[in-house]
Amino acid sequence: MKKITFLLMSFLSMLGYSQVVLEDLEGSAPSTQFFDDNGGGQINVISNPDTMNAVNTSANALEIITNASGNAWQGAELILQGDLMDLSSNTTVQIDVYSTTATDILAKVVAGGGGTGADSATDASHTGSGWETLSFDFSATRDNTAAANGTYQNIIFYPLWNNLGGTCTTGCYSPYGTPGVSAMETIVVDNITAVAAAPAETCNDGIQNQDETGIDCGGSSCPPCAVAPTTAAPTPPARPAADVISIYSDAYTDIGVDTYDTPWCPGTTTEVMIDGNATQLLTGASCDGIDWQSSRTVDASTFTHFHIDFYTDDPDVTTDVLNMKFSQWGGTSGEVSALEFNVNNGTTPGLATGTWVSVDIDLTAMPINPLVGGLLDRDDIVQFVFTTSMNNVWWDNLYLHKNTVLSTDEFEAAELRVFPNPTSSDWTISSSSEISSINVYDILGKQVASLTPNNSEARISTLSLKSGIYFARVEGVNGSQTVKLVKE
Repeated sequence: MKKITFLLMSFLSMLGYSQVVLEDLEGSAPSTQFFDDNGGGQINVISNPDTMNAVNTSANALEIITNASGNAWQGAELILQGDLMDLSSNTTVQIDVYSTTATDILAKVVAGGGGTGADSATDASHTGSGWETLSFDFSATRDNTAAANGTYQNIIFYPLWNNLGGTCTTGCYSPYGTPGVSAMETIVVDNITAVAAAPAETCNDGIQNQDETGIDCGGSSCPPCAVAPTTAAPTPPARPAADVISIYSDAYTDIGVDTYDTPWCPGTTTEVMIDGNATQLLTGASCDGIDWQSSRTVDASTFTHFHIDFYTDDPDVTTDVLNMKFSQWGGTSGEVSALEFNVNNGTTPGLATGTWVSVDIDLTAMPINPLVGGLLDRDDIVQFVFTTSMNNVWWDNLYLHKNTVLSTDEFEAAELRVFPNPTSSDWTISSSSEISSINVYDILGKQVASLTPNNSEARISTLSLKSGIYFARVEGVNGSQTVKLVKE
């Protein structure tokens, strides 16, 4: 009898830690992001490259392509859409991986918005035989991380990790590992399998739970639900390209920005679509920043004006404030001075509810720098920071300029064609100039696809998209445009 009881308890224990497929790429496309300062890497949902195998015959998978001229540490992040990975007891995650070359892959799990665990990384080797099921054991850690100890929503893949010999544990990224390993790799992943854990109910889990009146908003615990503008921000005038430094705008070519949502501020900034126009939304009634440290390209010494358009749904702006500043580093490793701007109920223009407010400030009227007797320095601007008491601020057209405007005859936008549109297959976008990136959003503003074609023509797969209306923000050497896409 004791043996039977022991076996039954063991069986129930095994059931409690059984693994399930947490992401199979067959439904709605998950949120993804590619990390690389130099750009050029890709992460896209594609058709299974080989369905005639014994490992993985599913329809869709996730392709990751590194950039040959990019950083060795470049990686691709996937955010689980449902249950989390529970690695508190069973630290192994099984993943189907497709590769035609022998390689070693580093995987890193991150708590994300709904998890509780410390960052943890481990690796697994692939023989290059096509589809293989790899086991990533996050108790055998790599790259100076701790063993997995909780629940996780995000997983990041680093295809250029280079530890085929099994002797390297830190900094094993190509080309710094085994000589001769290419800095360009293509892998395909599918069927992320682990013990499941339901995410905790929070105000940023993407689900209407608790007593929320909307998704992650309303009720007793979460911030008020946003009432988004129904019209896009005002369209900026056509200005000479040399007379504009654009941080974010569809009208001009943006500088290379590392992030619009810095981790050192508790606010959250996400890109949404407003009336078919890409717009940034700042939430959290605190602060957030924009950072372009990797490029350090903003010398605004000869620029005379700063511009931004913003919108808030705050019902009472009499005591609210929107502070903004450009952080000047002066060739050092940190801020040495700043250009600060304040908009409140007493400024001109002032805060207003339910309408776009356009701010255009003459920098030549700014205070004098007492050290040099001239205008505040702006030859090495590295960051832009918001602080606000408002819960929701939509903003667009953040740029510096010289207050010059082109005549109608001087302005020619790059010709952009989309075909077929509508379509039940794929869209092709063609331009008269090089297309650097394409981001596709659904009607609710969620990003559903991202491409970096670096070509004058690109094809957007609709395989993982439902019928409906989408918007594509197309960026190229001649600026940015947003086009409407329809899938039948």
